[in-house]
Amino acid sequence: MYVATIDTPPGPFTILATDDAVLASGWTDDPERLRAYIGASLRPDGALTPRKELGPFTRAVADYVAGDLGAIDDVPVRFASTPFHERAWEQLRLIPAGAPETYGQLAARCASPSAVRAAGTACGRNPAALFVPCHRIVRTGGGLGGFGYGLPVKRWLLDHEQGAATLAA
Repeated sequence: MYVATIDTPPGPFTILATDDAVLASGWTDDPERLRAYIGASLRPDGALTPRKELGPFTRAVADYVAGDLGAIDDVPVRFASTPFHERAWEQLRLIPAGAPETYGQLAARCASPSAVRAAGTACGRNPAALFVPCHRIVRTGGGLGGFGYGLPVKRWLLDHEQGAATLAA
């Protein structure tokens, strides 16, 4: 398992990955914090191998930050959790940049419209922030809700996506 931390406008962004998929990512410079989010069946026991960059994974983040919001869409992500969480994470990847949805809409996407709290929990346990864009989920009425890496990071991401989406239109 490899680890790389790169600078982004809202702060250091760390990725834990195999050769072929991202297992965890987020705005932290602490890879052990991210390792804890990886499902037990995928979580590596050994040391992480630091790298300056991780090829297409770090390139996708750089391209996203530069304004190519679709750069993160096809990055392979591997996760293991409950069936609902996995379904929620798959659905999060389908929400377009610049078009945030509510926790209720995420629950409905998962064919469980009454599971609003479970949708929030899935966002909170998301192992691969950015690549699984839980930041695109907001409260009914547009309030930010929560975000594991802090509301200033979530606000930056939503503003970045709204600005880039507006320029592309």
